[in-house]
Amino acid sequence: MEGKSDCMIEINNVTKTYTKGNAKVKALDNVSISAAKGEFVVVKGSSGCGKTTLLLIAGGLLQPDSGSIKINSQEINKLSQENLAEFRADNIGFVFQQYHLIPYLSILENVNIPSLAHQTNNTEARAIELIEDLGLKRRMLHTPAELSAGEKQRTALARALLYDPAVILADEITGNLDEKNALIVLEKLTEYTNSGGTVLLVTHDDKVIKFADRVVELKAEE
Repeated sequence: MEGKSDCMIEINNVTKTYTKGNAKVKALDNVSISAAKGEFVVVKGSSGCGKTTLLLIAGGLLQPDSGSIKINSQEINKLSQENLAEFRADNIGFVFQQYHLIPYLSILENVNIPSLAHQTNNTEARAIELIEDLGLKRRMLHTPAELSAGEKQRTALARALLYDPAVILADEITGNLDEKNALIVLEKLTEYTNSGGTVLLVTHDDKVIKFADRVVELKAEE
C-alpha cells in the first residue's frame, strides 16, 4: 500500500486451542495477519470463527499456543507481564463491543482512565477535546447508565484515543449501534488512520467494509 509501508501489527502463524470438557476446540489455526502504519484493516467472519480470540492475542490479553505477535516492532508475547502491561498502555488502545465503562464514574472520568496506567493526571484537556469531538459534550458529567449505546461506544473510543496509541484494536464495535452512531465511530477511526494510526477491527458487519483499506476474511474450522 503506497505511503503505508511501516508494519505496525505482525501476527505470524498463530494457533490457539481451547479445552471444553474432554474436547479441544481450535479457535485459530496458523493465522497470519499484518497491518501497516496508517492502515485500517478489517477482519471479517461469522460468529465462532476466532475473531475475538485473534484480537485478544493481538493485544497481549491472551497467550497463543504458538506463533508470534509484534506490535510496533516489539514481540509482545515474549514480554514479562509487567513489561507487557506498560507496553500496552503506551502503544495499544482497545475498543470493545461491551464498552467496559466503569458505571460509577462520569464520562470524563472514564475517558481519562488510561492516565492511571501512565501515572499522570494532566490529560483532562485532551479528554475534553475528544469528548467534544465525538459529540458528547452535554454528557461529559453523566454516568454510563444515562447514555445510549452509541454514546457509550463513543465514550469507549475517546478513552482508547486518549494517548494517541500506535494501534487501535476494535471488536465488533458497530454491533450495537444504529447507522448514525456507527458512522460517527467509523469516521473517527478513519481520521485516526489518516493521521498515522493503525486500526485492526474484527466484525461480521458488512457496512464496515467501505471504511477499510484492506479486508481479511477469517473462516471457522470445518
